[in-house]
Amino acid sequence: MRLIRAALLVVVAALAAPAAAEVKDATATGFTVENVSTAPVDPQAAWRALIGDVDRWWPKDHSWWGQASKLSIDPRAGGCFCEDAGVQQAQHMQVSFVDPGKLLRMTGGLGPLQGMGLHGTLEFRLAPEGEGTRITLWYRVGGYAPDDLSKLAPVVDKVQAMQLAGLADFLATVRAAEE
Repeated sequence: MRLIRAALLVVVAALAAPAAAEVKDATATGFTVENVSTAPVDPQAAWRALIGDVDRWWPKDHSWWGQASKLSIDPRAGGCFCEDAGVQQAQHMQVSFVDPGKLLRMTGGLGPLQGMGLHGTLEFRLAPEGEGTRITLWYRVGGYAPDDLSKLAPVVDKVQAMQLAGLADFLATVRAAEE
């Protein structure tokens, strides 16, 4: 029941999300989505917010326990993108690659994908662009499912767009506060 409710929340939230950047590919066994945004900070500042402030920018309606929990990313190989609400805890993804200021790669299934037994690789790619940073959020998901996974791609793409927008908006707010 919790999985169905979580999946419905994802769909409802995705319908209200801003336009998604791109479903790169989608088949019955998996898909790749990519969203891109530019933030008005340098890559090191974007990196610090990405890993150090995830609880402040990740949309709480895309966590298991909302405001009752805290999100964190341990930026080391084997580290955890975790959610902690006391005795209720979740490992959303495991960190598999860290190149500070450039790339954070994590593996696992986000949200209802985890309960469906699907697995993915998610990357936050940071690159200087003008006086800011281009942030690419790339997610490839695959695995066995009795249904066609390509149908999930547009929904996941919209949710990823919301998550990236959360980071970009947070960085813009931080920049504005510094000026």
